[in-house]
Amino acid sequence: MTSVRAVALPPADRSWRTLLRRRPFTHHNRLVALVVLVNLGFLGWWGGDTDRVTALVVANLTLAALIRQQLVINLLFWLATSAPKHWPLRLRWTLGKVYHFGGLHVGAAICATAWFLVLAATTTGPPLVLALTWTIMAVLVTLVVLALPRLRAKHHDLFERAHRFGGWSVLVLFGVLAAVSNPVFLWPLALVVASVVLPWLRLRRVPVHIVSPSPHVALVSFDHGVTPFAGSSTTVSRNPLLEWHSFANVPAPGRSGFRLTISRAGDWTAKFIADQPSHVWVKGIPTAGVGNIDKLFTRVVWVATGSGIGPCLPHLLAGDTPSVLVWSTRNPRRTYGDALVDEILGVQPDAVVWDTESQGKPDLVALAYDACQRFDAEAVICISNKPTTWHVVEELESRGIPAYGAIWDS
Repeated sequence: MTSVRAVALPPADRSWRTLLRRRPFTHHNRLVALVVLVNLGFLGWWGGDTDRVTALVVANLTLAALIRQQLVINLLFWLATSAPKHWPLRLRWTLGKVYHFGGLHVGAAICATAWFLVLAATTTGPPLVLALTWTIMAVLVTLVVLALPRLRAKHHDLFERAHRFGGWSVLVLFGVLAAVSNPVFLWPLALVVASVVLPWLRLRRVPVHIVSPSPHVALVSFDHGVTPFAGSSTTVSRNPLLEWHSFANVPAPGRSGFRLTISRAGDWTAKFIADQPSHVWVKGIPTAGVGNIDKLFTRVVWVATGSGIGPCLPHLLAGDTPSVLVWSTRNPRRTYGDALVDEILGVQPDAVVWDTESQGKPDLVALAYDACQRFDAEAVICISNKPTTWHVVEELESRGIPAYGAIWDS
């Protein structure tokens, strides 16, 4: 482990260019605005034509669904991270923001709902058509309201179940509406249905082996014929119709299977650690996540707090991109066990491991900045809770260092 030295952070840049990297001007929100602006450009095109409005609804619904499809997500990451490392850092900096793609989903969903309101207000016809139209309208509005950030955070289980069952209901009802009014729209709807169904075709209940070094964490091992790539995630469930939770995969080079690091962060994880089930449900395929963007850089600094070490670990073990670790956690050996800590230090002997129990709360921005200077790193990837991640990312980027972390947009 590397000893920690006093670090003097340079002043943050407060220029307009830097301010536009901070909330609310994130790449996610820029993509939302882009989709809305493109749709506004069609205001003069629809001209009161019901079929044209329906086409705009279907186009937006298709975009909203497909951009969340696992194969599409993996394709987006592959395209973005295929850029050569000799390309200008500013360009690679922007490509690394590929994980903000959820902005396309949000913008398209909002626009689909807005256009459908126009469609509902202008639709005339038999009672069946009117009933279907206004039922779909009610479901879409409900989904948009429950997706508002504060409501979603406060009632996440309700949001997830409404999104799943409400989304399925919209597809079925819209399919019936298209069949009785204009069958040409059944083809794009069929594509959306296929994208939604595809992950469920890989639904299976698989055995797991769980080790809990402490009541705070569970190290879950899988070996059911799938060895995911570093930087991917797997969704697991104990009740596949009600709730799913996504965790970063930790494959080990030369070994089949993978591990997940699950820490106590709510009712579901607390019960999982206490019960230690023998089997869980999985579906779909390993899906690329934010850590995958390390491929864009010559050297990176990984910043993790607590169980955030899980998403970092596969990259540290693989060693494909030279890196150094800054890990802040409470008593790492007692919480995560000697085996895991020794495994980390085996591949990261120069890691900065900060014990918050004995050393107090660290200045992660200063530690990350110092690691960048010592290691000559091009970027920082932070895996932590929401407030810490945003703070580290924004403060480092205001000092000219590309920084990345989850944005909790889904």
